[in-house]
Formats: sequence, structure tokens, C-alpha cells
Amino acid sequence: MSGRTVIRGGLVITASDEIHADVLIEDGRIAALAASGTPVAETWTAERTIDATGKYVIPGGVDAHTHMELPFGGTFASDTFETGTRAAAWGGTTTIVDFAVQSVGHSLREGLDAWHAKAEGNCAIDYAFHMIVSDVNQSTLKEMDHLVEEGVTSFKQFMAYPGVFYSDDGQILRAMQRSAENGGLIMMHAENGIAIDVLVEQALARGETDPRYHGEVRKALLEAEATHRAIKLAQVAGAPLYVVHVSAMEAVAELARARDEGLNVFGETCPQYLFLSTDNLAEPDFEGSKYVCSTPLRPREHQAKLWQGLRTNDLQVVSTDHCPFCFVGQKELGRGDFSKIPNGLPGVENRMDLLHQAVVDGHISRRRWIEIACATPARMFGMYPKKGTIAPGADADVVIYDPHAEQVVSAETHHMNVDYSAYEGKRITGRVETVLSRGEPVITEREYTGHAGHGTYTPRSTCQYLN
Repeated sequence: MSGRTVIRGGLVITASDEIHADVLIEDGRIAALAASGTPVAETWTAERTIDATGKYVIPGGVDAHTHMELPFGGTFASDTFETGTRAAAWGGTTTIVDFAVQSVGHSLREGLDAWHAKAEGNCAIDYAFHMIVSDVNQSTLKEMDHLVEEGVTSFKQFMAYPGVFYSDDGQILRAMQRSAENGGLIMMHAENGIAIDVLVEQALARGETDPRYHGEVRKALLEAEATHRAIKLAQVAGAPLYVVHVSAMEAVAELARARDEGLNVFGETCPQYLFLSTDNLAEPDFEGSKYVCSTPLRPREHQAKLWQGLRTNDLQVVSTDHCPFCFVGQKELGRGDFSKIPNGLPGVENRMDLLHQAVVDGHISRRRWIEIACATPARMFGMYPKKGTIAPGADADVVIYDPHAEQVVSAETHHMNVDYSAYEGKRITGRVETVLSRGEPVITEREYTGHAGHGTYTPRSTCQYLN
């Protein structure tokens, strides 16, 4: 009986199945599933029984793109690993993959060690790391091999932010060639940063300083051009490619074309691109600064193409790119100059609920919800079936989800360490009720029962989609 939990009477939803089943958890893992009411299920005894009648029983969410404590634009993302992972748990996410940063002139190892130090002992849920590669040189390339061996199997590069994270085409090609050899996956921020800087300079010279101009200078065509270029460089290198935070229909078209050619090219989008638009960037009294992120929000007509991409599997993953900055004192750094507004939105707590709302609205099916939010990110980044599903042997990362509860999203009630919500006032049907991380209750009937330090570091294998 020790360490046993039974979840009874719920509808278990995975990426592949929906079944009314009881779930037996033992020693932090899923031990068995059996159809509810069957003799097998009836014999199970446990010290903790959870009644999930009328509820969904789903895998904990896997958010493969977060930035806790990220230094950016002279400040830091306002969520620590402690506050950010607690908020993630409230939103039904039980694993995050955050980005360790290599600073120019420093090694990958220094950056990775620094992020381990930030996270260790502070996380409410399990975590892993990608590595941002800012300085491609011979020693960096060698280090990439070592990192893959120890379970950091994905590397992010930037075609944007010259002078900060930017890599030129030659550096990108070298890193891609290395990943083709060592099994790593290159993740790309695909925007033509060199051209964007010219447009920023010209806009400011014309006195166009408001937040909405952030969206106007970071043109959809420059996202599409960079996406196309990244695909071609990956093709030359014989390497797979994962394009992060796809926001423009023209970029989706580039990904679709590459996938139709049989290339190992993958795409991620984020809730902000599915639910928000340039209308938000244009909000008066500098309120638009709350919505400044890169890639930027697009005109509303792009949303339909993103949903279509998710349905046709030209986009495979929805992550948050959670990178919160408070309106007061942080976003305000860009008053009078939109280029100085820290780039990023809070969202780690909202993703699972927003995507359930997409099920309610008819954009995606229930199983596709679980696929894009749990199973595919786990497979993409080498954590499946330990994470991302409910099956014998998997970690008991389980969410009891009430599909009928109604909520209104608000900064007053969220748990992210930021003074606004990007979805303030939005009505949502569906809400997380109870969350287990490796069998331990982190959220219990809408009460936080977890603690910092429960979450453990999770080394990863390589991408499970590669031919």
C-alpha cells in the first residue's frame, strides 16, 4: 500500500486514446490502467484514492520553451524557477524545458552550470534544459558533443538580436553540421535580425516609438525569409531543425513545404499567437507594451493558418515561450522607445487551459490537445514515454481536469510573478483540479500542496522523430 494512489472513474485521455479507466500509481510511476468498474480495478487498494468521476485524467503538460530568470534588456524575467514552476503546476504543466544561456566569450558548460545553480532545489515540478549557443567556435562545437552525451540534446540559435544572441549563417551551418553528427536538435529563432535593426532605426527616426511599431518592424516576411534560410542551411548540413514560436502564416507555409519534401523540419507555436493579435499591441496608454514579444503578435488573420497548421501537423507543438516582465518598472523601460521594451509574455500557467478552450471552440480535438501539449514535446525532446502520456512505466505526472468548470483569467488570481495577465478577463471553460508530479500531489483540489525542491532535473535522450 505504501506510496500507492488510485484515480477512479475519470476519462483518461492520451494522444492516442480515450478510455474510462482507473489508474493505479505506485512509487511515483503509473503501475496499471484498467477499465472502470472491472474486477481488476475493483481489487486495487491504496492509501490515497482520487475520485475523477466526470473529469478528465490527462498527462501533465510538457512546456518545452520557458525562460525563468532570463537576463534580457538590462533586467531579468520576473519568474524565478520557484515561482515559475509553481505557476506551471497550477496550470497543469508538470515538466518544463528551460534555456541555459551561453554568453559570448564563455563556454557552454559555464552557462549550463549557472542554470543548474538557479534551478536546483527550487522547482516544484521536473525540469530539463536546452542550451542557447551564442558563440560558435571550435571549443563550443566540441562541447556540444559532450552535452548531448549527458542529456542536453537541443541547442538554440538566433537569427535575431545582433550583438546579443545572434549567429550568422556560417555559425549556424557549423552548429547544424555538428548536430547532424552528434544527434542533437537545432532550435531556431527565425527572424532576420539584421534587416529588422534597420527598420527599427528608421521607425524611431520617424518618431514611431509606441509599442505597436514593434510588430510593424518585425515583419512577417522577415520571419518567413529566416525560416526559409534556416531550412535550407539545415538541408545543406543534413541536420534536423525545430523552428520556435512560429507566428506568421508565411512561415507556416515554409515549414509545410519543407515537410512535404520529407525534411526533418518541425514547428512550434505559442498561445499568444493563437489568441492575441496586433490589436493588443495597439492598446493605448502604453498598455500595448504588455504584449511585446519576438516573434511579435500578428494581425488576426494569421490565427486561422496557425490553427490549420496544428490540425495538419505542419506545426507539432504548442509551448509558451514564458518570459515575463512586469509592466511597472520593466516593460516601462521602453516608454518613448519600443525597442527598449523587454521582449516576453507570461503564459506558463495558461497554456493547458487555453488549449482546452480551443477544444471547446472546435479548433482541435481532445486527443490533439494532449498531443501538442504533452506527448509531442516529450517525444521531440527525448522524454517519452517517461513524460507526456499515461501508460504503465511512465512517471505519474497526472492532471485531474474539470472540463465543465468555468474561470476568468486574471492577474488577481494567477500565480505567475508578474503584475498583469496577457489574457485578462478571458472566460475559459475547463480548469485544473488536482496535479500529481511523480505521484506526489502538487495541487490538491485547487490548493497548492507541493514544495520547492520536489522537481528533479531530467536528462533527455535525442529527438524521437528522426528517421
